[in-house]
Amino acid sequence: MVIWYHSFPSIGAFPTALLEIMGERWQERFRAARISLPSWAKEAPDRSLFRSNSSGTWELYTWDRATGEQRQVTKRPNGTTTGVLDPTGTRVWWFDDTDGDEFGLWRRQEFDGGEHEIAVPGLERSYLGGLALGASGTALVGRSTDDGFSVHLALPDRPPRTVYSHREEGWLAALSRDESLFAIAHSEHGDSRHMAVRVLRLDTATGTAQTVADLWDGPGKNLSPVAFAPHDHRLLVLHERRDRLEPLIWDAVAGSEHEIAIDLPGELAADWYPDGDALLISQDFRARSRLYRYDLASGALTELPVPPGLVSAAAPRPDGTVEYAWSSSARPPMIRDTNGRTVLSPPGPEAPWSVPVEDATVSGPGGDIHALVSRPEEESAPFPTVFLVHGGPEAQDFDSFSPDVAAWVDHGFAVVRVNYRGSTGYGSLWRDALEGRVGLTELEDIKAVRDWAVESGLADPDRLVLEGGSWGGYLALLGVGVYPDDWRVAIAAVPIADYAAAYEDEMEALRAFDRSLFGGSPQEVPELYQRSSPITYVGDVTAPVLILAGENDPRCPIRQIDNYIERLAELGKPHEVYRFDAGHGSLVVEERIRHMAAELDFALRNTGPVLEVPRSGRS
Repeated sequence: MVIWYHSFPSIGAFPTALLEIMGERWQERFRAARISLPSWAKEAPDRSLFRSNSSGTWELYTWDRATGEQRQVTKRPNGTTTGVLDPTGTRVWWFDDTDGDEFGLWRRQEFDGGEHEIAVPGLERSYLGGLALGASGTALVGRSTDDGFSVHLALPDRPPRTVYSHREEGWLAALSRDESLFAIAHSEHGDSRHMAVRVLRLDTATGTAQTVADLWDGPGKNLSPVAFAPHDHRLLVLHERRDRLEPLIWDAVAGSEHEIAIDLPGELAADWYPDGDALLISQDFRARSRLYRYDLASGALTELPVPPGLVSAAAPRPDGTVEYAWSSSARPPMIRDTNGRTVLSPPGPEAPWSVPVEDATVSGPGGDIHALVSRPEEESAPFPTVFLVHGGPEAQDFDSFSPDVAAWVDHGFAVVRVNYRGSTGYGSLWRDALEGRVGLTELEDIKAVRDWAVESGLADPDRLVLEGGSWGGYLALLGVGVYPDDWRVAIAAVPIADYAAAYEDEMEALRAFDRSLFGGSPQEVPELYQRSSPITYVGDVTAPVLILAGENDPRCPIRQIDNYIERLAELGKPHEVYRFDAGHGSLVVEERIRHMAAELDFALRNTGPVLEVPRSGRS
């Protein structure tokens, strides 16, 4: 179900201009089939699982590497993205929610097909809290509800038992290969943005668990457990002891801890090689990725052959090669390995190419701001310009392929993406700098880049669009209220619009996140939520506003968006609303195209015509 309505000029009208641009070639980038990096069963590495949108909706697929056979596992109206193979490759577990609301339970199905079943009878629906599976059939299920976070032990033919629970949020990270230990991230200290790590010993006979040891670096320092070593109890953890992500190895049983010191700029993530004697290091620096092998015995660091761009996922195979998912702003995604081979290709034609991205460094109130700029190839500056604001806020924009960015460029817009304070990838101090002035801090950086774009001659100040989704949608609404003279158009997809009301209706994990971000709940620090809420500034909005909202969104719930829309209407502010029957965005390709068409149509109507024939980019 799709509802499109206008406050001006009439309710219920579907714009003629929108219908006219629905058939253009930019849609090929959305419709081109894509796949995720295949995962594989630890004990049966020829059995793999991946996600693909080749059916028109993102769903899960199995792949038998030995025979080449692929099989679609799930088929649901709003798609499926979360699935896991058990270590033996016998079964696929997948998370079954309702219409994209993220509230559901695990189901499982045989790798070769057949009927699916509820994986753990006796567990009620919840939000995801992690899943860890053992080769013997042992399963640990993490759950997040209004009561907090819990972990449950499920054994074959036995009812589930609770082995951990706490009012504060956490995440189930890993189960050791011998199934005697499991690791969680927890926030029992009250700050879910900066977690501690606990290793617990599992007693399957009694269905209980006892703490072995905790690792906590104190206030403001996050620890993220990654995985146990393939053959022992060493736990790989990411720490922030020097204002950036770096790996360490912690043996909670032996009481030993070893920081991996690597002299590379940027932030570092890691994973185990299958033999446990080396780490795959992923370097994230200025919106681009590099991969390295780090030998634990010698300390030797070897760079792996990966082209410039974003590696969105990577994993070592048993033969020592590394498979990775890669793209750049110009080149569509592909699944490759470090021997230069294509691992797996989606069916159908490749998506049309787009333009390469340029880097910009702009001086801001909190330090230098890194931004990415995409320019139309066949037009001249100053351009109509859209500031595409990323969500999160703990995320960042990369030199990676984006059908959204390419669609704007095809229609003559320059695109600017700002890795504002609050973004990841530039150190923990940069990420946490928004605390205390949530939203307003990020907007100061966006405004600094906005002013640079105008002063440098890149952007036409009379045709500036502020657009974003999720946290980016929140910043778009907040931005046109706080800086109404800076923007001609605002487009907000699945945004926070009324922060206090959003807090009341959102999932508990996000309430915990908000309490950590603001230093309390709306009842405890109401003035901070009010200062950071878009609805506070709705009376100052002068730009026409387009809002796209999911009816079943658990992250940015619909009621608080309706509150904002009602205030726009009461004040006579020009606005349009696109509602869709899903959650926090859509996994359906045609629905994503409709979203993009709605945004393009709205921007073109409110900034003036840009091109008579939209460009398709390089092919």
